[in-house]
Amino acid sequence: MTAAEILLELEKFGDPQTKKTLMRHGAREPFFGVKVSDLKTILKKTKKNHELSLELYKTGNSDAMYLAGLMADEKKITEAQLEEWLDQAYWFYLNEFTVPWVASETSFGFDLGLKWIQSDQERIAAAGWTTLAYFARVNQDKDLDINKYSELLDQVSREIHTSQNRVRHTMNGFVIAIGTFIKDLTDKSLSTAAKIGTVTVDMKGTACKVPSATDYINKAAAQGLIGKKRTAARC
Repeated sequence: MTAAEILLELEKFGDPQTKKTLMRHGAREPFFGVKVSDLKTILKKTKKNHELSLELYKTGNSDAMYLAGLMADEKKITEAQLEEWLDQAYWFYLNEFTVPWVASETSFGFDLGLKWIQSDQERIAAAGWTTLAYFARVNQDKDLDINKYSELLDQVSREIHTSQNRVRHTMNGFVIAIGTFIKDLTDKSLSTAAKIGTVTVDMKGTACKVPSATDYINKAAAQGLIGKKRTAARC
């Protein structure tokens, strides 16, 4: 399929209610409001396709950009291309899901995450924390810098309540991810969660809530999920 053909498919799958919901969360024109399940229907036809994913992302259509992330080949995409994608990722579906998903599956994802969290731009820093969280999710502990992840938990403890809105949200998610996916840091993650307490994030009038890191990690422990890695960040 070509990018033009996929855009026609996306238009057919467009759902008014989904579009309305996504606009409340920050999506803006142009896009059609395609459900993720329908995006995956298209993905079955294209599989991973590096060049096509780049074309789709360049359209600026949020549905196409999200699909590009699902389609991207983590073995072919470059740091420069991911930096360009992040520059264009204007709302959290893109800068907290699409770009971090792909980045975290690359060999250089950890370094990108460390770079991005230093940014004073909210969406870039948020992308960094999410990338680091997903990187821990898909890589075995022996391949992770556990000491650095421990230091990052300390940084979250110090900075979360004075950080920007979506950065607070992704820092909280980082604590949950590290407590769940790095067994040696579960206790420290729970301690960090206790220190930071309630995390307040402006959800822009939507029904979304900030999860309790303590509750989330304890639930994962009760289900026997601590230290259980995933094969991919994308879902």
